[in-house]
Amino acid sequence: MQRTILALLAFFLALPALAQAPARPQIQTTKVDGTDGVYIFRNGGHQSMFIVTGDGVIATDPIAYGRPTGGADYVAEIRKVTNQPIKYLIYSHHHFDHIAGGKAFKDAGALILSHRQAKARLAGLNDPHTPLPDETVGDISTVKLGDTTVELTYLGLNHSDSTLVFRLPKERLLFVVDLLPVGAFPGRGIIDFYPLEAEDSIKQILAMDWDRLIPGHPGPGDRLGTKKDVQEQLALLQDVSAQVRVAAREGKCWDNVEQTMKFPKYEAMPGYAAGLPMVLRRYCGLWGRGT
Repeated sequence: MQRTILALLAFFLALPALAQAPARPQIQTTKVDGTDGVYIFRNGGHQSMFIVTGDGVIATDPIAYGRPTGGADYVAEIRKVTNQPIKYLIYSHHHFDHIAGGKAFKDAGALILSHRQAKARLAGLNDPHTPLPDETVGDISTVKLGDTTVELTYLGLNHSDSTLVFRLPKERLLFVVDLLPVGAFPGRGIIDFYPLEAEDSIKQILAMDWDRLIPGHPGPGDRLGTKKDVQEQLALLQDVSAQVRVAAREGKCWDNVEQTMKFPKYEAMPGYAAGLPMVLRRYCGLWGRGT
């Protein structure tokens, strides 16, 4: 009884502190530790990278889908950091949840770049909130501004058919959107995922020279990713793929797999419960239909 009373007392004493805990801001900009001018811009559950150099700013992904002022908000956050002109806006891939909102950057004088496949996709979709790139890049390209070099690498099919991997060699940083969650289970972004090709892309990313990964969605505690995170994500995909392949060849896709297959090894990961049905459906598509 005494222990119960003490526990209740501690709970009620803690209530004022819990009530005063600050809410997470919708928009936040943070400098990446150990860099001279690399920043992460976050708007809700999406984030982008921008780099401030002595000759201007390189920005990525406006992340303004469903946020009418999102692009302008991003430009305003950059202006809080520097008055240098925004020279480039680079799209990571063609999905609107990351690249809508580029007009504010065009109005600020930025040149919009993407992989050529992203421009081809966007030209067909004709989204009013997503300006077409002014220029496209090939499979291996470099953007240099001031003392900063950004390497842009297209690894083929993976999360999309237009995804660029950004590498900052001096800072030993990567920026990779959607293909590699950090410390989380894959989710609805797997809807147009190319599973076998993605494994190959991830292996190529592991072979690159880098230390930290900025993901397109915040990881737990907003931490950056490591090669260990990438290795674990690859192992997760391979585990799911192997088990669904066996079930599919026994004729158990779709309903049986989606309703019964579990992965206790990963159930503590953020996003597991919501993401598992989507992941299983995608792998049933691969091994049950060949698509």
